[in-house]
Amino acid sequence: MLLVLSEEHKEHLSFLPQVDAAVVGEFGRIALEFLRRGTSPKIYEGAARKLGVSVEMVQHGVEGLMFLMTESSKHMISEVDFLDSVLVLGFSEELNQILLQLYLQHHAHIRSILSQLPSNQPAYHNLEWRLDVQLASRAVRQQVVPMLTLRLLLSGVGDGVCARRGKVLQTDPSTLLHLISTLEAALAAMKSSHARRIFRNIK
Repeated sequence: MLLVLSEEHKEHLSFLPQVDAAVVGEFGRIALEFLRRGTSPKIYEGAARKLGVSVEMVQHGVEGLMFLMTESSKHMISEVDFLDSVLVLGFSEELNQILLQLYLQHHAHIRSILSQLPSNQPAYHNLEWRLDVQLASRAVRQQVVPMLTLRLLLSGVGDGVCARRGKVLQTDPSTLLHLISTLEAALAAMKSSHARRIFRNIK
């Protein structure tokens, strides 16, 4: 899977080639700290004074880096996909490798932080299933009609309270197999070189 960066995020990250590797690493540290504790204008101001640039430029650089790291960690993208995702930014190979090392070094910690943050989006909790087979009916004495019943349990936060809810779905085995094969084909297509070329050129 490749990340699709908006023009705004590209603009925010365009500041990074103007600083050396140590500063990029420091920006990564600041981004992680902000993810844990929230933003702090004083840190932006201090970094801006050291670099001799505007506070807004530092803020945008850190926020752009934070977005890149959190989205990459959230989707657990591979090293190859990460490098392909940042390729559209036009950075040097050295800077791309620095960003990759930041991602590899911190992605597990970032995922841990993200898992502790409250979210209004439902998340997977459990899946229960039952297979029913109808062997006969009043109209047909001998028949085999399998039906799969799924109960998808989702967890989420609403009004500050953690709640779970279930969704009941029914399908026949052939439709389920078709759905699985279609999704697997879509995932395989996402990894193809053709799809990568398309994503690189998406603006």
